[in-house]
Amino acid sequence: MAIFLHRTGRLAFRHRWYIVLVWAAVLAFTGLSALRAPEASDKGFSMPGIESQQAFDLMERRFPGTAADGATARMVFVAPRGEQITAPGNKRAVEEAVASLADGPRVVSASDPFRSKSLSQDGRTAYATVTYGVGAKELTDADRSRLEGAVHRAQDAGLTVEVGGKALDSGGGPGGTAELIGVAVAALVLLVTFGSLAAAGLPLLTALIGVGVSLAGILALAHALDLSATTSILAMMLGLAVGIDYALFVVSRYREERARGRAPQEAAGLAVGTAGSAVVFAGLTVVIALAGLSVVGIPMLTRMGLAAAGAVTVAVLIALTLVPAFLGFWPDAVLTRRDREGGRTGERSTPDNWGTRWARFVLRRPLPVLLAGVAGLGALALPAMDLRLGNPGDEAKPVSTTERRAYDALADAFGPGFNGPLTIVVDARGATGAKDAVESVTQRIGDTEGVVSVSPARFNEAGDTAVFQAVPSTAPTDERTRDLVTSIRDDRPAIESRTGATFAVTGTTAVDIDIAGKVQSALLPYLIVVVGLAIVLLMLVFRSLLVPLKAALGYLLSVLASLGVVVLVFQQGHGAELLGAEHTGPVMSLMPIFLVGIVFGLAMDYEVFLVSRVREAYVHGASPHEAVVSGFRHSARVVAAAALIMVAVFAGFISESDSMIKIIGFGLAAAILFDAFVVRMAIVPAVLALLGHRAWWLPGRLDRLLPRVDVEGEALDQRPAAADPPSAGSPAGREVSRT
Repeated sequence: MAIFLHRTGRLAFRHRWYIVLVWAAVLAFTGLSALRAPEASDKGFSMPGIESQQAFDLMERRFPGTAADGATARMVFVAPRGEQITAPGNKRAVEEAVASLADGPRVVSASDPFRSKSLSQDGRTAYATVTYGVGAKELTDADRSRLEGAVHRAQDAGLTVEVGGKALDSGGGPGGTAELIGVAVAALVLLVTFGSLAAAGLPLLTALIGVGVSLAGILALAHALDLSATTSILAMMLGLAVGIDYALFVVSRYREERARGRAPQEAAGLAVGTAGSAVVFAGLTVVIALAGLSVVGIPMLTRMGLAAAGAVTVAVLIALTLVPAFLGFWPDAVLTRRDREGGRTGERSTPDNWGTRWARFVLRRPLPVLLAGVAGLGALALPAMDLRLGNPGDEAKPVSTTERRAYDALADAFGPGFNGPLTIVVDARGATGAKDAVESVTQRIGDTEGVVSVSPARFNEAGDTAVFQAVPSTAPTDERTRDLVTSIRDDRPAIESRTGATFAVTGTTAVDIDIAGKVQSALLPYLIVVVGLAIVLLMLVFRSLLVPLKAALGYLLSVLASLGVVVLVFQQGHGAELLGAEHTGPVMSLMPIFLVGIVFGLAMDYEVFLVSRVREAYVHGASPHEAVVSGFRHSARVVAAAALIMVAVFAGFISESDSMIKIIGFGLAAAILFDAFVVRMAIVPAVLALLGHRAWWLPGRLDRLLPRVDVEGEALDQRPAAADPPSAGSPAGREVSRT
């Protein structure tokens, strides 16, 4: 592989105009395709294999013409203090607001709160539910303007009016602020690391081009593949982070080879042949982790993983082709001023730096460093034992939003469980008397401890299926609500044997509970698949059995510690306000699976980049201790810079209003911080020091079975002497530089 990538780097350097034109054409094609493509359709959230989804499917079959997952808007009207909502003026304002929405082009129904008895016991609050026949993404600006106009008219009459539900949510897209924060910090880190504007700007430029191609491709395919706005944000987050990092490693190795006296074209070839090999395998581990999300069996998660994997693949291709092409245009601009002005020739050794000093410190006392690192991460991981999963709704939004204020007003007026009613779908086809059976089911569930009230059942035209709602006494994310759903489902066999009718529990609350259960059950198989594949991949890279196992165990420490910190902040509330999280509760259900998959791939990035330099020194004859020092001399500073850039990019997304993106950004930033600076910089050299030569042991039979992959560039050193180009300081070398 090193030979192939070496040739690729040289070709990209030599034929730089063609490479740039090809990428420009790709960017233009994807951009035009994105502009012409229709927006993603709102097909609703689908979760095969769970009861709540099966109930939704049954509703759509038995109640044709009504969208079970259509957008809704719940308008909450609160009378001024000391007044009743039933007062003539207040009542007239509510009725006019509801009537103005009832004849909307996409409105299925708009309930009058005075007819449906949707009034609080104190008489101050009423609510009206507006149901649309399409999803939130398919609502037009005119639909939302009509809703907002009705709200403003009621407010002008003196009422407090707030709106919850999905109707006001247009789906959105990448906001831009988070990306700017990440890019700004990345630019500063690159400038400090390289000491050159050109060297700092090149990784940023190529990463932004890669992100542009990826996002345009996602937007072009959004309608066909039903990709959400969150998919674009995740792909942007990962594409920007790895794009900068991968280009950083190639540029850094290019500067190193130039400092040794290599001609520009050969230095580009060697950079791609060595650092590029590490980029390929690091990117492959990320792609494996993201594509492995399909194991969970959640279609939305699968699409998000594959889209992000595509963004990472683009970043790898950019690093292998466009980066050396740009180096061909400005071969000396990325060098330090000392190297540009010094005109050195020949080999120049890399002086000691903080990386070598740190490596020697760890090598002198490996056991205390190992124990301290494991103990520190273990302590941070302890809160993860209290992890509770759920899907925060409007209660997790800032109080500045009307959705959050509507949620709070309903909870105050009708009880905490009112915001998360359970929808019961009764299938009475097998019952002797459908109406009697449904009435019996309704009464039995209404008598269940923890249920405050049940609504009247609504039958379909055939009269064999009914739907009603049960309001819990506890909030949607409360653990007792989960127990209530379990209790109702456990009571189903007894009810079915007595009435002949069966039922299923659905609704937003039940869906969230089912998703959490499915994610928890899929987590272990996902871990086994992803970690197993990556261990095999790392065995190919390092020709070792213990190094991949050590890498996997270190990753587990990182991900558990980051989960623990997420629980501390977003579940227990320590420092939550500093991050703009105004509500604490269960951690988003998909968070652990995202963290496990994405962090694994990114953690293996640093493992490959750092340990490949250690192994490179070892296979060239250095002792185990000398190899660790050499690896840290050449790569510690760059790995630290890459980690800081990635942390900055992820941390920038904490500013997003989307709670899902906020928690993912925080969790990924914490995980990379722990993995890069505790696991890879401290635990890894300590373990390598304790293992010595045993670290690179591979059973003979396994050694013969595994194909050989030259990541260290050993084959490049075995080329005939004539294949080496002249040095940069020679006349021929200067001629190559000019070309």
